[in-house]
Amino acid sequence: MTTSYNLDRPYDADLIELLLSGNPQPVGQYIFSIHTGQWWWSDPLYQMHGFQPGDVVPTTELMLAHKHPDDRDRVQAVLGNAGKSGEPFACVHRIIDANGHTKTLGIVGRGRKEPGTDDISQLSGYFVDLTSTQRELAQRDANAAIAASSLSCAVIEQAKGAVMTVYAMTENEAIDLLRHHSSITNESVRHLARRLMTSLTEGSGTSAPTTEDLDLFFETPRPQNTHPIPS
Repeated sequence: MTTSYNLDRPYDADLIELLLSGNPQPVGQYIFSIHTGQWWWSDPLYQMHGFQPGDVVPTTELMLAHKHPDDRDRVQAVLGNAGKSGEPFACVHRIIDANGHTKTLGIVGRGRKEPGTDDISQLSGYFVDLTSTQRELAQRDANAAIAASSLSCAVIEQAKGAVMTVYAMTENEAIDLLRHHSSITNESVRHLARRLMTSLTEGSGTSAPTTEDLDLFFETPRPQNTHPIPS
């Protein structure tokens, strides 16, 4: 089966996962005659593209014109290969409908051979409107990013507070110290802060951290199995 999920856009795999969760999606059917170049669209497929049934005559040129510019060549290549091989195919891509709205669609299909020959005369299958699923995925990713950011800020604030208290530094002096050591150990401030708080928790137990605790941490080289600053 020929599959084209744009691997440069990591949400494609997650879209498949969400589809398999059983949420209903708008579906439109198509039939394309390779020899005549004629398309047949079901009513929902017109609507996915921003038209009412009968508003336009579906053609390959019309369909490709509505593909997102960044996805157009990829979709054209998938359809071209399917027309030659007849093998089942699938492709997730974006379109810009007649009203200017960007949508995410999936197309699946396969070729039909003329009886007794290897001549592919027809492609048929379905378009699936994945827009709401993609929006749900984007919201999920945004929520995860916000949560991760909150956790990162929290651990940095904890480390900064420890440095301010133990070394009697101002807020700016404490964050400058953390940044300085993160550049020496080639790791992010967040990662350094997490290591610092873990070190203080494990080393001091329930007692308050001391200058010796912080001195030991900042004088000890970063363990080799920790992550460097992301490029």
